[in-house]
Amino acid sequence: MVPLSAYVAVSAILFATGLIGVLIRRNFIIVLMAVEIMLNAANINLVAFSHYLESMAGQIVALFVIAIAAGEAAVGLAIIIVVFRGKISTNVDEMALLKW
Repeated sequence: MVPLSAYVAVSAILFATGLIGVLIRRNFIIVLMAVEIMLNAANINLVAFSHYLESMAGQIVALFVIAIAAGEAAVGLAIIIVVFRGKISTNVDEMALLKW
């Protein structure tokens, strides 16, 4: 049986990888993928704690997070397509469309 600390360690590594991806990378698509990695790290923690506490609440919340992540990815990709059509760039630094 895998101990709970192993799941927490894997989750922490994945979350750190996602956080570094969000903070360092400039490509909007890669930033979106890094956010997905962070959400999956949270899901690993939710399911692991749910299993060890013998409760279904964590798994239900993980399914909710997956649904929210799918919606976030769809909206994010739509925004990327619109920005790419207008400016021919997916660089986060060059996007100032939402600024006044």
